[in-house]
Amino acid sequence: MLIDGQSFYASVEKAAHPEYRDKPVAVGDPERRSGIILAACPVAKARGVTTAERVGEAIAKCPDLIVVRPRMQTYITISLLITEIYESFTDLVEPYSIDEQFLDVTGSLSRGDAGDLAHQIQTKVLLSTGVWSRVGVGPSKILAKMATDNFAKKRPDGIFKLGKGNLESDLWPLPVHQMFMVGNRMTHHFRRMGLQTIGDIARTDLGEFKRKMRREMGKQSDIQAEYYWQTARGIDPSPVVASVRGALKSVSHGKALRASLYRKLADIEVVLLELVIEVCRRARRLGKQGRVVAVGAAETDGERTFSFGRQTTLPHATSLTHEVAAAARKLFAEHWRGMAISRLFISLTQLSDDDAYQLTLFEDRALLYDLERATDSIKDRFGDAAIMRASSLLESGVARERAAQIGGHYR
Repeated sequence: MLIDGQSFYASVEKAAHPEYRDKPVAVGDPERRSGIILAACPVAKARGVTTAERVGEAIAKCPDLIVVRPRMQTYITISLLITEIYESFTDLVEPYSIDEQFLDVTGSLSRGDAGDLAHQIQTKVLLSTGVWSRVGVGPSKILAKMATDNFAKKRPDGIFKLGKGNLESDLWPLPVHQMFMVGNRMTHHFRRMGLQTIGDIARTDLGEFKRKMRREMGKQSDIQAEYYWQTARGIDPSPVVASVRGALKSVSHGKALRASLYRKLADIEVVLLELVIEVCRRARRLGKQGRVVAVGAAETDGERTFSFGRQTTLPHATSLTHEVAAAARKLFAEHWRGMAISRLFISLTQLSDDDAYQLTLFEDRALLYDLERATDSIKDRFGDAAIMRASSLLESGVARERAAQIGGHYR
């Protein structure tokens, strides 16, 4: 099963505010008309409000729209509660996003058939959280996902089964853009190849499909061709696994900025240091250090946007802020064209465990690590804003604002 929480953020808010029950509700920052709508309830969607549109545009369509400031920590807590509910039915639960999770219920069907079990899960989640769930059921993760997105979300009972018996009759007639992992660009490629529906791909011989893909996309497209051909046929050997994290390959952090405020190097370097501080803190929390520092940025002249990304290899692995910051500042200064910055990104890769690290003749790195970890402990106990660099108190600093947020949104 792939279970999706309907209008998740908005549903949580409506459950917390019974007075909003029959009113149009959206989640966004009501004080920023230029901000975006993160979620809209079915009542708001029926009035034309859509996810990702500007708050001001949504209010213009629906003047009585109630815009609620997001509470990310609450949504995370509810999501974890829903995971616990799923785990009362099966121990094979794999989170896919904050509001979507895969369940392998093969061993749980003694409680009834898949439809009955889906209804039991829906009921328990609704009574516990106020969130209505839509359930796609299939013999593979791919089919469960497409059953949810294309069918269950449109049914009053919120449940749809997709398998060998109805694959050809229900899935294959759908336009190709409704296939999992097919975006606008791939849709354009498929239509150029004369493949208008999911069934057009599924019915094409694999060898012929690969030849079409090579003509359209080049000689290196065979792996893509096989993936899309299998997806169209519902073939997906990947199991539902209770863990969502593989081997950690990088630690990174980025920030979108108002370009008009970040034209001077001194202002940009404040944010650059704040990103480095957060990356190094995360690395230490994970017991990691990295050898490669990467900096990415998007700069604009007001009309066009230019991006660059560069990396450098350090003499030894580190998660010390001053060492990573020195490399990041140098990279940025060397490759910045001097235009306003609308986004900054820092990453630390080529990771290794930090249970052993290189000593040097000119610095007491052990003492510096102790100092950094003491700072981490203060933040962990009293909050991110409990201790910070003086530069973050400048007007260009963003650390104070982000201390009250999770993932760039209000807690």
